[in-house]
Amino acid sequence: MGQSASFFRESIDELKKVTTPTKQETVQATIVTIIIMVFVALCLFLLDFLFGNLMESVLG
Repeated sequence: MGQSASFFRESIDELKKVTTPTKQETVQATIVTIIIMVFVALCLFLLDFLFGNLMESVLG
């Protein structure tokens, strides 16, 4: 029982340290996420296109 109480006490202490991001930080993080997603999508599209053409030329 002592370990459980200690765990919950430490969890509450850690939760008190949590801060909410500002609106500007949230917007910046969202923009960075969108940019990374677009970059990854473009890379995957290019790889799919290249490998598709390669397979067509080898098998076709």
